Amino acid sequence: MSNVTRRHVPLRRFSLVLSLFAVAGLAGGCQEKTGNLTPSEQQRIDSEGLVRRADDLIFRYTHDAGTRDAGWEDRKASIIVTKQSVIIHKNEKLGLEVTPRTRRYVAVRRDGNRVRISAGGGMSAESWSFVPPDEPAGWADDIRAVIKQAAR
Repeated sequence: MSNVTRRHVPLRRFSLVLSLFAVAGLAGGCQEKTGNLTPSEQQRIDSEGLVRRADDLIFRYTHDAGTRDAGWEDRKASIIVTKQSVIIHKNEKLGLEVTPRTRRYVAVRRDGNRVRISAGGGMSAESWSFVPPDEPAGWADDIRAVIKQAAR
């Protein structure tokens, strides 16, 4: 091994160690919880009657579909379905809410084991697609029941 090569070996090891720490840090960050609710939000959910809940799912969030500004990203979030609401949230931060007072277009459909909720139209169109922990058909039906209330 030449002197030049020997000098680079410790740097390579140092780089490898730093890389391992970075990966470990990212893996630890992926464990972030998203299902925390304030006491008033929990009271609301309890009063509406919880139908389904799944925390810490990966949602494919798509915005501006069909336009040149279209884009998507994977977002970790939680979903709650009650008899009156569908709520996608990351702790106190609201991503999508559908209630009987919702006036914009909302639809749900299944793509195999994925459930896709589409909301809005034109430049404000967005969709939230996810794989539920169980029964995709049941999730879609329960979300559809909330959407029908909003359509009245």
